[in-house]
Amino acid sequence: MKGKLAGKVAVITGSGRCGGLGEAIAKRLARDGAGIVLSDVGTSRDSATPDDMIGTSSDMAAIRTEIEALGVPVSTAFCDVRNWDEVSALADHAVASHGGIDIWINNAGIGYIMKPLLDVTPGDWGAVIDVNLTGAFYGLRAAAERMIARKQGGRIVNIASQAAKSGFPCAQAYSASKHGLVGLARSAAIELGEHGITVNNVCPNHVTTGLGAWQNSYFAERQGKTLEQYMADMAGRIPMGRPGLPEDTANAVAFLCQPESAYITAESMNVSGGEEPH
Repeated sequence: MKGKLAGKVAVITGSGRCGGLGEAIAKRLARDGAGIVLSDVGTSRDSATPDDMIGTSSDMAAIRTEIEALGVPVSTAFCDVRNWDEVSALADHAVASHGGIDIWINNAGIGYIMKPLLDVTPGDWGAVIDVNLTGAFYGLRAAAERMIARKQGGRIVNIASQAAKSGFPCAQAYSASKHGLVGLARSAAIELGEHGITVNNVCPNHVTTGLGAWQNSYFAERQGKTLEQYMADMAGRIPMGRPGLPEDTANAVAFLCQPESAYITAESMNVSGGEEPH
């Protein structure tokens, strides 16, 4: 398949949920010609990874079939990003099955543990930080190690959030984890630049995926609004007049993986329709 990423191999964590950001990113990179490694937990591991909030094995199979139709190599691998051994095994799978890693997207995240500050338990805090920040570090390290050994450079992109720039109520751990990705990218980019590896974040505002729909209902109820009013108020504060779409984030990721972005690193790109100016 021809495209700006033809011959490249992209690993996307958290890409096994139908309708999610990971699926949109995987399909966008595939349309640019990249071979794809889909990854998700596949089945619930504990209370922090409920079946209705993760990419299941059946979802992953369906997404794989759609990407195969685009004419690029695609494989799937189960991975809990909280576990270093599983992340390292995911990277080894990409090398063994596709010949190497050119692109690594840290997309796996928990955005469904939202509570008022005084209701947050140590377990809640740990679950969010472990996936959103530690999991991203594990992915970055595993990818960088193999990219350096291969000596062909690479692109690492973390899916951060508007919450990497601004705080939000009931999202203490989430905001802290996403702010942490800003520092992680800035630091890692300094060390990896000499190897031709760029490290960047993409920071979308609200996107109504399956997770986003849960967030809409949760915050509408907390604010005493109907869902329709909550969504209208959200659109009203965004200069472009609408929430983000999965494709908006995917397009930004694709740009950061293309040849034209080779000199961009350590950045945290807002994809918020103008809502987040920082």
